[in-house]
Amino acid sequence: MSLRANRIGEQMKKELSDIIGQKLKDPRIGFVTVTDVQVTGDLQQAKVYITVLGDEEQKANTLNGLEKAKGFIRSEVGQRIRLRKTPELFFEFDESIDYGNRIETLLKGLHEDK
Repeated sequence: MSLRANRIGEQMKKELSDIIGQKLKDPRIGFVTVTDVQVTGDLQQAKVYITVLGDEEQKANTLNGLEKAKGFIRSEVGQRIRLRKTPELFFEFDESIDYGNRIETLLKGLHEDK
């Protein structure tokens, strides 16, 4: 990934956090944290990694709400980060948090067995 794509990804992460937290009024969208944004080298696409507080149903509802608001979110990002073409957004759950928690639980279990 290029340095420019990396910088734009970081800027998008800040702006997306603000837009999702402040501007979206969709009741389906719960408490969302933007953990990372990976922008392709040609700046055409951006994978937005999120975590959502709540159960599986809340996560699914949040993802649906974000998908519906994708056009609005993209235009807001475009106005804030003056690019010729705003990258297309793809929302995905950040599995690394769950993975880390699972490893921590397993390690605690090992220590308790001794």
